[in-house]
Amino acid sequence: MVSKIDSTTTGLTYSHTVGLATMIGRGFYFPVDLAITSEENMLVLSRSLEIFAYGTRVTVCNADSEFFGTFGNPGTENGQFMWPSGIALDSEDNVYVVDDHLHRVVVFGRDGEPLKTWGIKGNAQGELYGPCSIAFDSSDNAYVSDHLNHRIQKFTRDGEFILEFGRKGDLPGELDLPWGVSAQHGSIWIADWGNDRVQEFSETGEFIKSIGTSGRRDGEMIQPSSVAVDTDGNVYVCDWGNERLQIFDANGNFITKERGRATDSKWAKDYLESNVEEAEARKTAQLEPDVSWLVDDPHEESSYVEKYFWGPTAVLLDKSGRIYVNESNRHRIQIFNRNF
Repeated sequence: MVSKIDSTTTGLTYSHTVGLATMIGRGFYFPVDLAITSEENMLVLSRSLEIFAYGTRVTVCNADSEFFGTFGNPGTENGQFMWPSGIALDSEDNVYVVDDHLHRVVVFGRDGEPLKTWGIKGNAQGELYGPCSIAFDSSDNAYVSDHLNHRIQKFTRDGEFILEFGRKGDLPGELDLPWGVSAQHGSIWIADWGNDRVQEFSETGEFIKSIGTSGRRDGEMIQPSSVAVDTDGNVYVCDWGNERLQIFDANGNFITKERGRATDSKWAKDYLESNVEEAEARKTAQLEPDVSWLVDDPHEESSYVEKYFWGPTAVLLDKSGRIYVNESNRHRIQIFNRNF
């Protein structure tokens, strides 16, 4: 059966939740990734449920649930995207969104104004096939997870090709459908989705190390989606297939795990205050049922237990070290502080 986790011993302190399921305005709709600006605002990328679907946008808010607006919408023109999958910022807070349906990168200014688009479909150097994540190093070079080409490509922020690394396979340094990419502290970290591991590379593509093997036990993973690293070298992994966050030390040793502890967000409370009948029904609902006798799959368990992560697709740390976990299936972000 799915193992129960005592969240009070995970080494993390739950802070609060930001989010609400909406297709327009304040809220998110199947959010897939997020970025944090130099002013500590959150840019939350809603992928929506289907290609070219209403609700696809970038929501601008902050960790205190203040809402500042949205930008971007479905389409093929400049400043539009059809199936966005990743978002990142350069040193000037320009916004880069990768579109894995149109095989390109859409660039916005810090205020959300469309600037340019670069990238074409293909498998030659500099071409993209299903890109799903993007990250910037300290020199403003962009690393794109070229998902269906099983590689990482490095570009200038203007889209000029620099180098590529990785190829399809399961040996050290090889990749299978890489998802999240993170450029932190001089290293490039890859959520190697198809190989159930994360890998560390140098900024020039040399393999450094691998963390994780296939499975559900501590330190094992199933289809990881995102990876982040703190200033102490601790590695945070969205273990998407196991519906959890796992944390490792700088040597790859397992530290702790977290399934989620969400409470109602401020936006949800506002909604319930103005929708009295739904609020009354919610008071009598069983939001934490014991389903251990029913299911043997973390995904199914998360679908029943509202506080748990359900579809964790991105993990990010802010300047103060707070941990943000984006949940696609519950349209929210859970925020934690660490105790180690």
